[in-house]
Amino acid sequence: MKPKAADFLEFDKEKKVYRLTPEQAVRDDVEKHYWLHVGRAIVKDWRLYLMLVPMLLVFLFWRYFPMYELLGCFKVSDEVLPVSQQLFSGFSYFKRLLFGGDSMSTEFWRALRNTFILSFYGLCFGFPIPIILALFFNEIRSNIARSVYQVLTYLPKFMSTVVMTSLVTMLVKQGSLTTGMGIVSQAMANLGLISHEVANAGLLNLPSFFRSIYQISGIWEAAGYDSIVFFSAIIAISPTSYEAAQIDGADKWAQMRYVVLPSILSTVVIMLITRIGSLLNIGYEKVLLLYNPNTYVTGDVVSTFANRYGMGNGSSGGTGIASAAEMMNNVIGMLLVIGANTIARKATDTSLY
Repeated sequence: MKPKAADFLEFDKEKKVYRLTPEQAVRDDVEKHYWLHVGRAIVKDWRLYLMLVPMLLVFLFWRYFPMYELLGCFKVSDEVLPVSQQLFSGFSYFKRLLFGGDSMSTEFWRALRNTFILSFYGLCFGFPIPIILALFFNEIRSNIARSVYQVLTYLPKFMSTVVMTSLVTMLVKQGSLTTGMGIVSQAMANLGLISHEVANAGLLNLPSFFRSIYQISGIWEAAGYDSIVFFSAIIAISPTSYEAAQIDGADKWAQMRYVVLPSILSTVVIMLITRIGSLLNIGYEKVLLLYNPNTYVTGDVVSTFANRYGMGNGSSGGTGIASAAEMMNNVIGMLLVIGANTIARKATDTSLY
């Protein structure tokens, strides 16, 4: 209902006039001195806001300022002139990528397909593992043992990408780095899973093994660290919920199914939406360190495609092509976030916004 003036006024019978109610007077005073209250809060907690400044600067210089260079995907690529002085070319780079019909367009569609496949496999196999780890950590009664197991699973996340990819390469012994078979290649050859010729050639030199190596190494690297969020949600569950389930005769598996999983469902949905949002945003560092021209068929993604053409691949407009490829990748990611959030809001009443 539309508010009326009488809702904010009261009649003074002695003076026979209308005046503001005490509640409305307080609201008016708060609105009038809103920025004064904000300034006092900032001055009071100035240490907290000072700690926020470095992060704001990081986002400003590494997230917002680079957006200006996105104009390069709509202008004629000229490395001599700045972006502001380049001529407008419209959607020519996007048309060339999507409908060019040349080798570059073919490589882009292949990179887009590989990006989606690698991300989809990571979502299917990599997303449930942290949840399972968090459930297992919750069932460990010894705090010392739990801490040891958690630290061991967290450690790979704190290794640099170069160190992690070097370890993976040594395990399968790619010919360009070392010679002979690695531990993993030798074990697979002895078990008859692969032939000795394949093991000697190097698994990272074969397109059919690249996706499996990428996904397994990604799960090994990030599963333990990603389980922190889910484990935090699990330990926040009230003990009375477990006690009620035990009174009803629920065993450990039943408690996981009917108590733990429903309690962390909102956290799972939020993390799933954010994961879907980054479905096509595969960091090019790991792929760049693992793949080679022999595995472009299954390993080349949009980020490495843009890096290859942006750094110069013998074609005109390389910078504009790279910018257009990344722009399309990010737009698709944004649409995926909106779609996943809409579906989650209608299905579970839980969403990001």
